[in-house]
Amino acid sequence: MADREDLSDLDPSDMVPDDMMGIPAGVGADDALRIAMRRDRLLAALTLTAGAGLAFALPFALKEGAEFFLPLTTALVIAVALVPLLEWLERRRVPSPIAAIICLLLFLIAANVAIAAIVVPATDFFRLLPTRLDRIQDNLQPLFDLYSNLESYVNKTLRQIASTPVKRSPTAAVAPPSSILELAATSAPAVIVQFLFAVLIIFFFLSGWTRMRQKTITGRTSFDGAMATARVIQDVVDDVSAYLGTITAINVVLGIVTGLALYFIGMPYPAMWGGIVALLNYIPYFGPVIGAFLLALGGLMTFSDIWMALLPPALMYGLHLVEANAITPFVVGHRLTISPLLILISLSFWGWVWGTLGALLAVPLLIIIQTVLQAAGKPDIAGFLFEHGTLVQQRRGRRKGADRDA
Repeated sequence: MADREDLSDLDPSDMVPDDMMGIPAGVGADDALRIAMRRDRLLAALTLTAGAGLAFALPFALKEGAEFFLPLTTALVIAVALVPLLEWLERRRVPSPIAAIICLLLFLIAANVAIAAIVVPATDFFRLLPTRLDRIQDNLQPLFDLYSNLESYVNKTLRQIASTPVKRSPTAAVAPPSSILELAATSAPAVIVQFLFAVLIIFFFLSGWTRMRQKTITGRTSFDGAMATARVIQDVVDDVSAYLGTITAINVVLGIVTGLALYFIGMPYPAMWGGIVALLNYIPYFGPVIGAFLLALGGLMTFSDIWMALLPPALMYGLHLVEANAITPFVVGHRLTISPLLILISLSFWGWVWGTLGALLAVPLLIIIQTVLQAAGKPDIAGFLFEHGTLVQQRRGRRKGADRDA
């Protein structure tokens, strides 16, 4: 009797699960559970629909707002890569603003030296392109002859098969481009503003990094949440800085070795070509191909023999294959190993959104996204749709109906 009296004192709402609260009284347990599952499914479906809409709209928003998002993203990636240097200076009692200025100045000096070593010689070298067209044509004459013979053979075969000549598609008239001075006058202010915006973002991010990280961690309501936040922040900083630092060292060595090899075969401006190879090697897969094409063009401009002209791209690509298949996997290790499929998808996506700079940022952004998703958990969309979703429930319902009929 005492047990019955104790049970009678309980509130019935205390025995109802949280996901069934709000269901009208008088509804059976099975119906209440079914209503709760439908409500959860509806909320989950609305969340999935909103997330899919945001995922489809985000690329177009990033592409249209490239003047704002591109320098912002570039500055944040560079700032995250400079965080280890900032923390090293702060551990030696350097104030955060001064440490941020030192990191920013070191980066700007390195970037300016690299750009000056590449852009100035490249301008002088490729300015000779109109005067070297004859040499390029002479070197490519065997290939032109082969193509001409192949084209005549194909045309002869098509004339024998086809009864009517093939109609050529009309070519649309292309408006002549604007003058370079006008283009520079209209685009230079925007470039300067974006550059200053990126520099300020890097400075303020680094100067307030320690304080911002402390507020982010201490602002969590639980100890486990604070530890998870700190772990995610540290993983992002470690992975991005380790990748960019390691790849930069590898690319610099590759550029130096390529420049020395080109110097010994008599290629002009070997330091410029080494810098171009090092810069393009930041773009996986496609960057070395572009570098080999540019070296082939430079070789055709320099040497009078076609085999000697094709030696520079052959040397460069041979060194790249050794670097990509032996050195980089050994140095980087398994921690920063990324699926080649994900790299290609990231290159295609960010290259479509932001062009060449987007391709340069593709791998660091992929590392950041992958690190955050590993900590936060990946959404199980397939499980939502098929495992616990409508399709499975419909099948179960049909099985129950068949069992009842039997």
